[in-house]
Amino acid sequence: MHENTTRDTVILGSGCSGLTAAIYTARANLKPLVLEGHEPGGQLSITTLVENFPGWPEGVQGPELIENMKRQAVRFGAELRMAHLSSVDLSKHPFELKIGSDVIKTHTLIIASGASARWLNLPSEQALIGHGVSSCATCDGFFFSGKEIAVIGGGDSAMEEALFLTRFATKVTLINRSERFRASKIMLERAMAHPQIKFLSNTTVEEVLGVEEKDVKGLRLKNRASGEESILPVSAMFLGIGHEPNAKAFTGLLDLDPDGYILTKSNVFTTLNEEIVPGVFACGDIQDRRYRQAITAAGSGCMAALEVEKYLEEHGR
Repeated sequence: MHENTTRDTVILGSGCSGLTAAIYTARANLKPLVLEGHEPGGQLSITTLVENFPGWPEGVQGPELIENMKRQAVRFGAELRMAHLSSVDLSKHPFELKIGSDVIKTHTLIIASGASARWLNLPSEQALIGHGVSSCATCDGFFFSGKEIAVIGGGDSAMEEALFLTRFATKVTLINRSERFRASKIMLERAMAHPQIKFLSNTTVEEVLGVEEKDVKGLRLKNRASGEESILPVSAMFLGIGHEPNAKAFTGLLDLDPDGYILTKSNVFTTLNEEIVPGVFACGDIQDRRYRQAITAAGSGCMAALEVEKYLEEHGR
């Protein structure tokens, strides 16, 4: 089924970047359609207290911040729809987005579908996300000042998380499932030289303890060589096993880096074979693997929205 009208803009994703883009494009009277995707609200919807978003001196709950952004976008005329993109055609203009059996046409596209944190997918871990289980040290490290915590992973992001967390924690245990670490030599040496970081290799997390209390109490670990199990008492577990960019639909249509993140020029312009793709913009974690903050995502959402306005003006819309 085709929608009769061609949209001025469609935004993929309803996290911080997508909703900021929605607020800006809605205020410009572009009546954006926001497709919420498989993770409505993005990373913030599974975050508890956000203390570093400007304008909230007492902090704000992640889901509340997202809900406020949604209401703000809708107030100015944005339309939000629960839908998952099945395919996209950028070769014709207007662009065509396939949502199940529906086809939506749009003059411009803002891709804000984010990157999903990789989890261990243990039931106990999932139950304690936001209650001592986190995928963002910068967001949540402060809450565990004076406590002992664990970081899972063996790559650069795990080393980075562990080093950052030593500012708050009395002890950080870095747990890696294999003997070898994927981290670069310099990052591994820096972490190993830190007196507060202890390494446990060849070890897996079998269970996060504290589900009944809704608070992480420790980890049940298993040594992969001996099969021996042990309990590590910690107050938090941080995942440092990377993120999965939600950009598979754009493979071959846009330039992606080796890990699947969308490559952009001048912050938000997408490219194919290093040539700018007119009318297609990307913002937030789908193209930012360095900062990953709510505020930087919001900033790039604003940039994408302003570029959409400019593009439509230049094309007589």
